[in-house]
Amino acid sequence: MIRILIDLGARVLTAAAVALLILFGRRGVRPPPFSSELGSRPGRDTGTLALTKRWGYRAIVVLGALAVGSVLVAVSGIVPIAASGGHWALTERILQFGKRRSVATYSLGIRVPQLDDPVLVLKGAGHFDSACRPCHGSPTFDQPRLAERMTPRPPDLTGSVRRYDDQALFYIVKHGIKFTGMPAWPALQREDEVWAMVAFLRKLPDLTRREYEALARGPVEGAPREPLKDLLPPPEAPEAVTDSCSRCHGDDGLGRGNGAFPVLAGQHVAYLRATLHAYHSGQRHSGIMEPVAAGLGPEDIQQIAEYYAALPWRRVNGRPPAIGDVERGRRIAHEGLPDRLVPACLSCHGQHEIRRNPHYARLAGQYPDYLRLQLRLFRDRQRGGTPYAHIMQRVASQLTDESIADVAAYLATLPPVGQAP
Repeated sequence: MIRILIDLGARVLTAAAVALLILFGRRGVRPPPFSSELGSRPGRDTGTLALTKRWGYRAIVVLGALAVGSVLVAVSGIVPIAASGGHWALTERILQFGKRRSVATYSLGIRVPQLDDPVLVLKGAGHFDSACRPCHGSPTFDQPRLAERMTPRPPDLTGSVRRYDDQALFYIVKHGIKFTGMPAWPALQREDEVWAMVAFLRKLPDLTRREYEALARGPVEGAPREPLKDLLPPPEAPEAVTDSCSRCHGDDGLGRGNGAFPVLAGQHVAYLRATLHAYHSGQRHSGIMEPVAAGLGPEDIQQIAEYYAALPWRRVNGRPPAIGDVERGRRIAHEGLPDRLVPACLSCHGQHEIRRNPHYARLAGQYPDYLRLQLRLFRDRQRGGTPYAHIMQRVASQLTDESIADVAAYLATLPPVGQAP
């Protein structure tokens, strides 16, 4: 409130000073002489000018008094800022009205994608449960007492979300709201993630407790977990994995089964470690992963990378069908597109057991939806990544949407090294 008053006072004082300069700068200027051609009457013009100046001075005095009074009130410190007192009812109405009008104005013209995509909903659910639930609550978790004592109080989204259209929700999630606890999205480049949150919020009011749990924390559906080759049980996930990764990527590293999250099982340790460091430093952009990685120490990152790299890859049942021509994708993956200076994908990301840079990702068997998204982000320079990301930015810039879909469809059919399809 103090910042608002100071800002308002400063603006009013500036306007008053400008008006004073304009009016007092004209005090010594005489009225123009009588001109018979214009038919003007000096007496009337002089009286009108004097009256205008008189009312102008009065307005300036009133505005100046208001400005000085506002600043004095703010500087005196008598304006209460305690959250425990809340807002006056009138203040609350004014603030809420101004918020709604601002959101409606700035969200004009935003194009809404298809929001009933299960991949978007699932991606938004995982982030909501970790980042939004602590303030807004959820179908399985009442709003905490701490959030109830905030001013303004975070709304219960199961009811209030219906009051906003898709464009308004997108604007609020992406940019946040000043003077509240609602932050902006950590990676403004990743509008696809913002739309994922909007897609989930549209489903939230109708979710039961069981449905919410299945979306936000449910296990991967599909075939049962396979034992390791030596018939020993799978390794126990370290605490860093269960606390930070399992909700989205699973203890088995298979990513919930529908492409919302990538397969991590069997990736190179060096690639996983470098990727987490890139998220940690903000070099790879993601409003979902950056806050998670920022809370990880070097030992946590090493544990996570080693754990997922040691897991066996297997194909998850019920994967959504790929969009694209597999045969065209095979040619791109093996031969590239020489006329566009696009190298063969498998020359760097191949599945064969030959020595390659361990900082290059293994793409064989990855979800096609995830591959398409990453290639588009590389092409649009919205992804960032490890120190090798600039290579993929140049390559992806030469790919059309059709080529991206084709090569993603083919790579998804390949088994990793030493694995059967």
